[in-house]
Amino acid sequence: MASHVTVAQPTTYRAADKQLYAVQHVKRMRGGAQAHLMRASDGGFFVVKFDNNPQHIRVLANEYLATRIGQKLALPMPRVEVIEVSGWLVEHTPDLRIEYRDRSEPCSSGLQLASGYAGDIETGFAFDYLPESMFPKVRNGSSFATILVLDKWTCNADGRQAVFSKQTTSTRFDVTFVDQGYCFNAAEWNFPDLALHGVYYRNHVYQHVTSWESFEPTLTCAEELDINDLWKCAADLPPEWCGPNRDDLPRLIDDLYRRRSKIRDLIAQFRDSSRNPFPNWHHD
Repeated sequence: MASHVTVAQPTTYRAADKQLYAVQHVKRMRGGAQAHLMRASDGGFFVVKFDNNPQHIRVLANEYLATRIGQKLALPMPRVEVIEVSGWLVEHTPDLRIEYRDRSEPCSSGLQLASGYAGDIETGFAFDYLPESMFPKVRNGSSFATILVLDKWTCNADGRQAVFSKQTTSTRFDVTFVDQGYCFNAAEWNFPDLALHGVYYRNHVYQHVTSWESFEPTLTCAEELDINDLWKCAADLPPEWCGPNRDDLPRLIDDLYRRRSKIRDLIAQFRDSSRNPFPNWHHD
């Protein structure tokens, strides 16, 4: 836990029904968005990204929407919620600040993006790197193929980020795919598809890929997803996270719906790249 612990006073904030709100700051997290680990009103721990982060306010919308779509595809993704951070908690927590090159400012209060902490903060371990020799201990390692379906579909302009977690009493790991902030090409909400966009930086996670069957059932599920399902994934998304043009989100949803037919071609571009990520692919 952080050395400076501030717990929000319940009397200073009255949440709406079922509204999640932050009650305690735990620590800063690494990464360009300068997220913070916080405990929420339901007792859970969340990685919170703020709307005044150095990347762009749309990374909150991207994280929310892409994670919800990933959950719809049954991918191992964290819980994602809108969380209320009170001005009182920001004011009384010195570490809740955003650092820019030439200045520092408090994190924003109000509605922010909360992603569930991967793993158990009290009885487990979480790592953002696992040596190749330990990869066979990852229970759901085959999901590195199926997450490509989402990353190619949404044009994730970042490398694929993953967290490996386990209980202290276990020798096996579970992978959770985190940080969807650069899906939809970050703030641009367009799709400049490149073969090496949205992929994991090491090939060993793809050793099991032998054919299109390695991407199932996620691939077919994505191709058959209805546009109403996409709109359900966007439900409760704060409109201010999307930018000033109210037509941008409907256009993004329409683009995603049309792009379903491109997913196989986009994966094939990665397969056929000079990186040769699928050396065990069976060409019929």
